[in-house]
Amino acid sequence: MSYSRRKGGSRIGGSYEGRRGHGKGFKRCPVEMGKTYEVDVTEMSRQGEGIARIQGFVIFVANAKLGDHVKIKITRIGSMTAKAEIIK
Repeated sequence: MSYSRRKGGSRIGGSYEGRRGHGKGFKRCPVEMGKTYEVDVTEMSRQGEGIARIQGFVIFVANAKLGDHVKIKITRIGSMTAKAEIIK
């Protein structure tokens, strides 16, 4: 079995950077598990959770309403979003 290369010397699929964000690399998550933050709820999710953002990173805040300025604690971090609860 032979492995052929495309014209230009690259293998099928391109480089790692080409497949994963065109060389931008991975963004580091701006929040940490268990830490507290003050945020503004700027949107509402379809499930009725408030949505806040820290450096563009989406955080779903349970029991929050649109326009709230709340102190939250991060309860779960996923690859693209985080979940948080309001601290009273």
